[in-house]
Amino acid sequence: MITIKEVSSKSDLKKFVTFPFLLYKDSKYWVPPIINDELESFDKTKNPVFKDAEAWFFLAYENNKIVGRVAAIINRLEVNQQNVKKMRFGWFDFVDNTSVSEALLQKVSEIGSANSLEYMEGPVGFSNLDKVGVLVEGFDHIGTMITWYNHPYYKDHYERLGFVKEKEYMENKFPAGNADPKLFTKLNSLIKRRYGLSELNFTKTKEVLPLADEMFDLFNKTYASLSSFVPITEIQKAYFKKKYISFINPEYIKFIKDKEEKLVAFAIVMPSFSEALQKAKGKLFPFGLFHLLNAKKNSKDVIFYLIGIDPEYQNKGVTAIIFNEYHKTFTEKGIEMCYRTPELEENLAIKQMWKHFDPVIYKRRRTYRKNL
Repeated sequence: MITIKEVSSKSDLKKFVTFPFLLYKDSKYWVPPIINDELESFDKTKNPVFKDAEAWFFLAYENNKIVGRVAAIINRLEVNQQNVKKMRFGWFDFVDNTSVSEALLQKVSEIGSANSLEYMEGPVGFSNLDKVGVLVEGFDHIGTMITWYNHPYYKDHYERLGFVKEKEYMENKFPAGNADPKLFTKLNSLIKRRYGLSELNFTKTKEVLPLADEMFDLFNKTYASLSSFVPITEIQKAYFKKKYISFINPEYIKFIKDKEEKLVAFAIVMPSFSEALQKAKGKLFPFGLFHLLNAKKNSKDVIFYLIGIDPEYQNKGVTAIIFNEYHKTFTEKGIEMCYRTPELEENLAIKQMWKHFDPVIYKRRRTYRKNL
């Protein structure tokens, strides 16, 4: 018999966070999170997302053994301001037993119905900077620190329980050598002259921080038209600056400004921490931090995390300036492979941006939906 228990204590929350360590203990592709970092993300006194969101965490038990978990989420900005009556769910993991997945999703459904929401969708996080989508192709590739990994049977559970595909995401990769400078060096100079633009590079994190708020504002402006977008609030900006900016190599952050010093584009690339996180096994100490710092300094693989371009400058070749700067940085550091975060299949502008680099789709993931 399956029993569902709501997380109500710190010890239960730690069980929620560490369940995947058991579920994926034999997987060479799963990338574990840092346990304390994950706990902080779910701490309602520390993560400012809870100013505008509610979350319930559930564990599934069978014979006193944990066999599944799920987070049920209501983002009030999405529901009240955007009038999107969506019940979110994420961090959804389970053994290959439909009774388990069904019982967990039933809890999500009950909360959604009690709050007069119209449908449930997942797996998603609290916001657009969280992980998204269940993996449906590419199980034989190592995960990343910014995506979920899952067993192949997850997809079958969603469909067996009456869920239908809502959004499809693609993950692409290409060798850094595919970024032929002939494709953007000449255009880079032309675009800068035509629009009075200039690049801004960094060598220290403290140089980035004063401009971070403007970057998040541009992020909101860039993606506002996407159906799934929930803007970053002022209080979240401070949290994300503390949590993410200091973790990223400053030389991997590129800004483009106009002649009035207004930010018109930005890009953030991260070194791959996948193997380092596997070695850390969820803990920074005693050796996890060493592995992460080593990857930050020496990883030859990078992940294109975010790119934002002011709508006024989209389709005007501004990416040539960004790519030109990254080409110089990647050449200096000997970068070998470039990976991209999940991108909506319907985002044609993204496809156009990368087409000259001959990217290969190596993973697909999707969210699933069911009416309440």
